[in-house]
Amino acid sequence: MDWLRFISGFFTLVPFLIIVGLYFKYDPSNSSLQFVDRIWNVVASGNLKVDYHIGLDGFSLLLCGMSSLLFFLSTLATWTSITTRIREFYIYLMIVEMSVHGVFLSGNLVLFYIFWEAMVSPMVLMVGIWGEDQRVKAAIKYLIFSFTGSVLMLAGILILYFKTGTIVIEELSTGLLPEIPKNIRLFMFFAFVLAFAIKVPLFPLHTWMPDVHSQAPTVGSVDLSGILLKIGLYGFIRLVIPLFPEEMLEYREILGGLCIVGIIYGAIIAMAQENSKRVVAFSSLSHMSFCMLGILSFTEEGMAGGMLQMLNHGFTAGMLFFMLGMLHERIGNNDIAKAGGLSKLLPVFSVFFAIAIFSSLGVPGTNSFIGEFLIILGSIKANVVYGALAATGVVFAAGYLLLFAKRMLFGEATKNLIEHHDLNFKEWMILVPTVAMIFWIGIYPKPFLKVLEPSVKVALNSASAKVIRDRSLNTYKEMDWNGKTVDIDTLRKYVSYKSLGEEPPRYEERLKGFQGKYTLPESIRKGKETSPEGDEEAQK
Repeated sequence: MDWLRFISGFFTLVPFLIIVGLYFKYDPSNSSLQFVDRIWNVVASGNLKVDYHIGLDGFSLLLCGMSSLLFFLSTLATWTSITTRIREFYIYLMIVEMSVHGVFLSGNLVLFYIFWEAMVSPMVLMVGIWGEDQRVKAAIKYLIFSFTGSVLMLAGILILYFKTGTIVIEELSTGLLPEIPKNIRLFMFFAFVLAFAIKVPLFPLHTWMPDVHSQAPTVGSVDLSGILLKIGLYGFIRLVIPLFPEEMLEYREILGGLCIVGIIYGAIIAMAQENSKRVVAFSSLSHMSFCMLGILSFTEEGMAGGMLQMLNHGFTAGMLFFMLGMLHERIGNNDIAKAGGLSKLLPVFSVFFAIAIFSSLGVPGTNSFIGEFLIILGSIKANVVYGALAATGVVFAAGYLLLFAKRMLFGEATKNLIEHHDLNFKEWMILVPTVAMIFWIGIYPKPFLKVLEPSVKVALNSASAKVIRDRSLNTYKEMDWNGKTVDIDTLRKYVSYKSLGEEPPRYEERLKGFQGKYTLPESIRKGKETSPEGDEEAQK
């Protein structure tokens, strides 16, 4: 069956190489979807016309690059860990990769939903067939949660189509808000929010995640934590914010509160775990809540930090699960008590493990530092209380991660590891790329932030008070052929998506009327940029 492994490795490497090529051709000055491929009317029945419509922006470009690299490394990890029903396993893995990329590339809601659904069944089968002793129970739990979210999303998509007559995401993101009554729009908002919150997951919809992670095979855990969790946050940024900007701003304090609970709760519960996979699972709950909090700040720093931290978590959590899988192959279980003394028995392995822990902790020089710093900075600007509580989450993270590292690296040496060798060539090939990304983003994040900049602008402008007002009054701004901003015919239903890629106004101007109760005072938030007139007024 070695030929199957080589073929699967080849077909997971090709998408990564394609994404690398697209990265060098990507235009950061263009906020619209790029590299668009559209086949009109693939499905046409009555008034319903569904196109095959895909494209990339900076955010989805980086997510596709991260996921394609992790999928390729996953195929390398399965060469020794998957020994039964190999053909079926690789088929399921390929379907999951196709579906994940499909979600990130989708240009309309029908295509988004099809790919969203397509990833559930193969992931359930991967957990249920190749998992641990309680794998069937965990797989069923994952299926129930995923199915619930899918039904809610489908209801929201159908209502959107019947009320607007379109399923194109760019058109819905700039369409007229009064087309849909307030109560119906509120129902759709909660339908999408619950669907995506289950996938992230946000507290208290996280209960499926620890069980699935602890029972899934190594590759299943890597794909779930490193890739699939990002799809929920991607849905918030790509769909919920531009489609329901008023509702998102109205309920962001409540969602932010759930994020704070998730950050602290995940960190505290992680300290009490005896299963190494469950530690990383609850760590993921804390980190993904961190990402969501940055997005909910609706500041440039918080939004960029949230997007970047999604990328960071993919590499860091993926590396941790890869290493726990390597350890599982040596000792046959995930018990922390049976994996002590790694620093003496597996010194090279221990160095890589320490790097992953430091990355998850956000040590300066690693990728998570810049992401967490931006998130905390943006959160403090938007809500001082939430920002301060999020900062305490970093302290709790230091507690459970250092305790985890101490027990794994410096605990009592286990006899199960004495006869095992350190890292082999295949394991080096898996860990070196992830370490390279950890230090690249940590030391020089500028290329990644530059690619994310257009997506950040679109998300911020979509939820600005001015755009909400203009969409409500049926007046729009659009770029003409000379690059100037001009008024367009108010009878036109949709406008160019490029108009959302303009430089967003300052925070206090952009969210005028939508600012929270504990927003940082304007004079402090402006800092050195405060005008002399503003200084005189402040002194008075």
